[in-house]
Amino acid sequence: MISQFWTYQAHIKSLYTDCMEPVCKKYCLTRMELDILLFLANNPQFTTASEIVEIRHLTKSHVSLAVNTLVEKGCLTKRKSAHNRKTIHLELCPAANNMIRDGQDAQKFFGSVLFRDFTADEYEQIASLFERMYQNIKNYQEES
Repeated sequence: MISQFWTYQAHIKSLYTDCMEPVCKKYCLTRMELDILLFLANNPQFTTASEIVEIRHLTKSHVSLAVNTLVEKGCLTKRKSAHNRKTIHLELCPAANNMIRDGQDAQKFFGSVLFRDFTADEYEQIASLFERMYQNIKNYQEES
């Protein structure tokens, strides 16, 4: 069961890569750059690079480099926090709108392939099971 899990995970990641690659090519983006744009668009409550690193478990230096490149491309702006001058908030620019739209369309396509022929009940069941696995991980990490 566990060995199959890793195989399935690898195939899921490969499918996601296949879905995102055309968007990256169209806009000359790295996958990290597209992932950052989509993360910020899909999670507007998070606005800092450190939140991206923490939540997505990405390397700080890779996120920093991608953010700087996105700023240079006019896709993001950086704004210092009014409350803490060390905190930099990231804001999406209109230049990123088409990239985000196409990326979100690719995410929807990925989901449609992954969950093709699932009933609504099956979809809810798998969502519930993944939530339970996530909670198990969080509990384990808190206990360690």
